[in-house]
Amino acid sequence: MQLNEAISLRIKELCKQNNITQYQLSMKSGVPQSTLSTIMKCKFPSMKIRIIYEICEGLEINIKDFFDSPVFDRENLID
Repeated sequence: MQLNEAISLRIKELCKQNNITQYQLSMKSGVPQSTLSTIMKCKFPSMKIRIIYEICEGLEINIKDFFDSPVFDRENLID
């Protein structure tokens, strides 16, 4: 899968795990709802690490915990 798909999938997993909606994540993280929607639809060409950091803050996790998932394993990602 593409990196943007992996990021979207991971956010969905973490929202489900924390029982929060995309809207709630937007409110907690400060990332605009429109930005989250674009991320979730894999419509962004590149992602700033700052946005991932803010999402992590909203989920109350470390950035390393965000990337600690099999979806980011090298064999699961394509260029």
